[in-house]
Amino acid sequence: MPTSRHREEARGSATPAGALPPEDAGGFPPDGPPPPRRPRRRSRVPRPVRLGITLLALVLVITLGWGAGLTVWADSRIEHVDALSDAENTPGTTYLIAGSDRRDGEAVGDDGTEGARTDTIMLLHKAPNGSSYLISLPRDTLVDIPGHGGYKLNAAYAFGGAPLLVETVEQFTGLTIDHYVEVGFDGVAEVVDAVGYVTLCVDEDVDDEKSGLHMTEGCHDVGGEEALAFVRARYFDPTADMGRQQRQQQFIAALMDRVLSPAVILNPITQVRLAGAGSDALTTSDGTGIVDVGRMGLTANRAMGSGTYAIPIEDPEYQTNNSGVAILTDEEDIATFFDAVEDGSAQPEEG
Repeated sequence: MPTSRHREEARGSATPAGALPPEDAGGFPPDGPPPPRRPRRRSRVPRPVRLGITLLALVLVITLGWGAGLTVWADSRIEHVDALSDAENTPGTTYLIAGSDRRDGEAVGDDGTEGARTDTIMLLHKAPNGSSYLISLPRDTLVDIPGHGGYKLNAAYAFGGAPLLVETVEQFTGLTIDHYVEVGFDGVAEVVDAVGYVTLCVDEDVDDEKSGLHMTEGCHDVGGEEALAFVRARYFDPTADMGRQQRQQQFIAALMDRVLSPAVILNPITQVRLAGAGSDALTTSDGTGIVDVGRMGLTANRAMGSGTYAIPIEDPEYQTNNSGVAILTDEEDIATFFDAVEDGSAQPEEG
């Protein structure tokens, strides 16, 4: 019968002196062989595709950097004015767009008019439900101008510049203006020339000496000078201011189509020209920069696609005591119309 000494000698002989343990000698450890190494996974995306993704990312970085630099440069060129009031905010975002005529540029003829005025006044509103509206406010609309009484709307600018125009429009519409954007008439021509042309249409031959608009019936690609004449023309049209506001809205839609076209968006040289011309032409309220103007343009583009809107008019040829013939509106109708615009429930005109 083996003694404890024999058992210890038996255990000691399992690993002879100087020999390596089984795992160090190339064998397996007592708990079995090690798990097999997993083969290195290769990307399933082909190398050309990975290269393309990398290049795309690089292009995006460069483009975003270019866009940021261009934005800062354009912002630095915009003139600002303290135009906004202290009125309580109303829902949505509202822009007041004014086309100013300072009578200090060659693009405007010498017709004896002194001082500054606004021949183009538009209200752009984006309602909380996402609906967008671009509404022309006829310059001859009879309104109550704070501190002055009843006059045509464009007289507000002549009396008190952008601040009084903003206050007058807020009082007339019930909407608080969030951004004021003024475009000089000379700037219209420069912006159009920066993008090459815009496509404008007339439904009859036009020969308007005062504005300089000469077009044959149909659609035409026109440059800056002719586009400027298009937005100013009114005397050839028996509907006068009504017809002009329709042409102005057509011009904005045509300009946005051109600005958003690949020929402009994908051309860095054209982008610089547009940013330079646009910023030179603009005067905006304090705090309104080129990014806000860009948002305004996109909102206007959506608004133009949703239909045509016009303020309700009671008498288009109302004889005033101090301003000649003006456009008369009904206060209750105006309030109902702009309440619907504010909440996004207004519907476009038929036909």
